[in-house]
Amino acid sequence: MSADIIDGKAFAAALRARIAAQTEVFRAAAGRAPGLAVVLVGDDPASAVYVRNKGKATMAAGMAGFEHRLPVDCVQAELLALIDRLNVDPAVDGILVQMPLPRQIDADAVILAIDPAKDVDGFHPDNVGRLAIGMPGFVPCTPQGCLMLLRDRLGDLSGLDAVVIGRSAIVGKPVAQLLTATNCTVTLAHSRTRDLASIVRRADIVVAAVGQPQMVKGAWIKPGATVIDVGINRTEAGIVGDVDFGGAAAVAAAITPVPGGVGPMTIACLLRNTLIAAHIRIGLHIAEGAL
Repeated sequence: MSADIIDGKAFAAALRARIAAQTEVFRAAAGRAPGLAVVLVGDDPASAVYVRNKGKATMAAGMAGFEHRLPVDCVQAELLALIDRLNVDPAVDGILVQMPLPRQIDADAVILAIDPAKDVDGFHPDNVGRLAIGMPGFVPCTPQGCLMLLRDRLGDLSGLDAVVIGRSAIVGKPVAQLLTATNCTVTLAHSRTRDLASIVRRADIVVAAVGQPQMVKGAWIKPGATVIDVGINRTEAGIVGDVDFGGAAAVAAAITPVPGGVGPMTIACLLRNTLIAAHIRIGLHIAEGAL
């Protein structure tokens, strides 16, 4: 068996095209474009690349982008004051503060300061709680991308056995909650799970988000399973995921590559959340199935 490659790059491009089309509909109705504000503190090279890519994608979708850069030594009060201004800015529908932040700034305080209605990262406790109890809210972008790829590949997920490896608040936990909401039977595992290989081996769906290069071996994968690899690990051999791609691809039915799998979905889902936030703020609705 040789797994089908789940092309996240192509799926994300199609999603961004649909977002761009709906952005034009919004602009015609509202008289303005949806607005996304991105805040970068410091000059971390990787963060700068992420912010630049988000800016390009925002512009390509026809949205208004507002980039704010603060020095690495800025105090927390300065960042919180900027967030306060963005919270009340009528041109801004979504706010994203690029992580990680310098150590003098409390990331939790920053997340709490963002208006939940503009929290397009889905990190505010209000949105986290809404996801946990099944209420509408903003879902973190990477988990949303994982779910969209799985639904595109498998259709109805009801009754499937899913294992999520990794329990972070950003990826692992929300992925598990999203899959539970689709009626999967979900096991949330992690690096300290006993006999992890046997747990993974029974899964129809494996989502690896543990942050350890090629930790998940091909021998762990159930023949015919679908594997979503969220990991992005820089090694001497290049960028690799959390799954041993070659070994897993030999037995899985479908697998995401790294890079080119989940990664492109994250920015596309950020734009999706921004568009949804813009509609909610002025009482408009997006046509069902448009996104």
